[in-house]
Amino acid sequence: MASDPYITQFVRVVHDQVQNNDRIIFEKQSVPLDTFLTDWYTQLGSNYPKFFKMDRQSKLGFLATEILLDQRQLAGEYSSESVGIILSNAQASLDTDQRYFESAKTFPSPGLFVYTLPNIVAGEISIRHKIKGETAFFVSASFDAEWMASYVSLVMTNPTTQACIAGWVDIKDQQADVLLYLTEKKKEKGSLVHNSAILDQLYKKELWKS
Repeated sequence: MASDPYITQFVRVVHDQVQNNDRIIFEKQSVPLDTFLTDWYTQLGSNYPKFFKMDRQSKLGFLATEILLDQRQLAGEYSSESVGIILSNAQASLDTDQRYFESAKTFPSPGLFVYTLPNIVAGEISIRHKIKGETAFFVSASFDAEWMASYVSLVMTNPTTQACIAGWVDIKDQQADVLLYLTEKKKEKGSLVHNSAILDQLYKKELWKS
């Protein structure tokens, strides 16, 4: 039986805070989500103009992945086909759907229409990091650590898959809720075993009390 893969990095976003592993790296209290995302992007110093055309969900996934892969070049370490992306959330693309509906009262926004599918965030990450492996997006009522651990571990049993970006990217009532992690077959310093108990612990961590 294949052994469990390892979680080598994780990013948690909740309550206007961004945590990378055990460190809060960005915090902006009591600001609109758009401001939070733009200020986070500015702090990162990224140079990716397409960011400003993305919907909020894609921006969240994009920014979390920038942190997740900081100082890593997956395209250089692994072949494009050996890296997967498995994501989930509860709201699908509702945040963008609502904004598109409002725009349609005057003139439907083509820019928003592009993002009225929840899996577009995975596509934006794929383009940015040249990922061509297995990609999937699922919608569930809440973060399901047991299902996520089981599905991602199954993906990782494929001999050609060496790494996978996985987790939860959700927006509800202007609040970001993200747990994004990188799982790999090789063990790195500080790695965690990829299982449901660990994922549940990472998701439920109360950052504001860290």
